[in-house]
Amino acid sequence: MTSAADTAPAAPRAKRDRTHYLYIAVIVAVAAGIAVGMAAPDFAVELKPIGTGFVNLIKMMISPIIFCTIVLGIGSVRKAAKVGAVGGIALAYFTIMSLVALGIGLVVGNLLDPGTGLAVTDAVKEAGHAQVDAEAKGTTEFLLGIIPTTIVSAFTSESVLQTLLIALLAGFALQAMGPTGQPILRGIEHIQRLVFRILAMVMWAAPIGAFGAMAAVVGSAGVGALKDLALLMLGFYTTCFLFVFIVLAALLRVVAGLNILSLFKYLGREFLLILSTSSSESALPRLIAKMEHLGVSKPVVGITVPTGYSFNLDGTMIYMTMASLFIADAMGTPMSIGEQIPLLLFLFVASKGAAGVTGAGLATLAGGLQSHKPALVDGIGLIVGIDRFMSEARALTNFAGNAVATVLIGTWTKEIDRERVDQVLAGHAPFDEQTLLDDGDGTPAEAPEQGGDKELAKA
Repeated sequence: MTSAADTAPAAPRAKRDRTHYLYIAVIVAVAAGIAVGMAAPDFAVELKPIGTGFVNLIKMMISPIIFCTIVLGIGSVRKAAKVGAVGGIALAYFTIMSLVALGIGLVVGNLLDPGTGLAVTDAVKEAGHAQVDAEAKGTTEFLLGIIPTTIVSAFTSESVLQTLLIALLAGFALQAMGPTGQPILRGIEHIQRLVFRILAMVMWAAPIGAFGAMAAVVGSAGVGALKDLALLMLGFYTTCFLFVFIVLAALLRVVAGLNILSLFKYLGREFLLILSTSSSESALPRLIAKMEHLGVSKPVVGITVPTGYSFNLDGTMIYMTMASLFIADAMGTPMSIGEQIPLLLFLFVASKGAAGVTGAGLATLAGGLQSHKPALVDGIGLIVGIDRFMSEARALTNFAGNAVATVLIGTWTKEIDRERVDQVLAGHAPFDEQTLLDDGDGTPAEAPEQGGDKELAKA
């Protein structure tokens, strides 16, 4: 006679998460890249295409992920007014926080006065002018540039805002179709799963990309290149730190009742990825997946995160503020407060829509100065050598700002599951690193219900 224990089916074996080995490999690769850059700088510079290739692999996934996320988020909401409310709150918050970041950078930049005494040579002037985009766009061109040539071209233009526009139109159209649009939404959900699966495969190349990127930047700039500009870097890093751990931390605690360190621990792998690539855009797909897993609703995540990557660039604002003051001092033409404010407000507008990739902040700064105060362009060459190192803090701050913004906006719109948040941050509901999705069994999630005003991410 067989016992019940003999006949009972065996419990399914839990899948082992091997991705922690991947991120250990990233740390080792970063250290190896620094060592190679210092030991063989000429060889290390030749490794730059490796890091660039990895970032490009990530970038090719951005448009389809944004499109699927926004369409599914809007399609799951019954009333278009709900989406409009989320978008309005998000844009208002982004504007206020960008101005706060600008103000903090303005105060610290004037207190440090770091550029005084530096010499601007002819070589520096040439390096500065090389950063100016010959096709720098004004406000009208920027707004018209949001409209893609065709629906398909929005996915190949590398413009987040073009993809955002097409996704919004598609989402509202499917919302208006009602039950007829449900099969299309289910199809888009399957496409989203495919894209995230591809991204999970691409992430295994992260150690190689991190090695190439770090080796190239250390080999080209060198440790000695940082000495003369150490004060600017220290001031910038300190300002970003204060902004994140005082301003953002206080907002997160007061509004959502959360500890910012707990949230950052949950997003630790994303911060490591940004640190190794100097690109906040490399972590955008994972931020979308993790915020939904955390318990923020699909509409809030789908609208806040992609929009924030174009409009909520806190680190970029601090960078452009301090860099502008640094260059003006170095050129021997320090600006008065009356001159600083109009220039920085112009840069505030010019930074909107800047891509989250390495070098975008420097290009935006150069284009802004060329349009508003051309005499300062000569001094941009002073910071070209350390821009990559400053890009680290810029990207980390931008990412932190968007992560906090998603939680705050979810709280304000009551589109967040607090029990789910507590479970996830306590480690009781781990994120599925294998697929970048919540349900690790590989089965498709159910299509969002048409009547769901508060469709939360599935547990």
